[in-house]
Amino acid sequence: MNKRFLLTVWVPLALSGCASDPAPVAQLQLTEQVVAQASSVGADSQLAEMKQAQDNLALAQKNMAEQDYKRARILAESAELEARLAEAKVLVAKSEAQIRELNIKIARLRKQLGEQQ
Repeated sequence: MNKRFLLTVWVPLALSGCASDPAPVAQLQLTEQVVAQASSVGADSQLAEMKQAQDNLALAQKNMAEQDYKRARILAESAELEARLAEAKVLVAKSEAQIRELNIKIARLRKQLGEQQ
């Protein structure tokens, strides 16, 4: 009777803890969109974060095909964050370039105003 109790109660409980993770389809789609967005603003594989994002996305897709969903999800999330960071770095660099250009124009205008007085 004791063995039967163990088999009927503990084995299903133990097996339920081993249930596989669901396929991270939505996460992979989101990651692909984020990588594409980062690319569209100018992030390329020369930027370390973008290269890492592309590599992690490729590995996530490979793990997805192998049905290693937990690893695929982790890699896809990592790729998403790396791509977002790459995009932010590109946008910051573009903003800083615009600020430098505006400061040059302001300096020219100040010089012209100083010469007119």
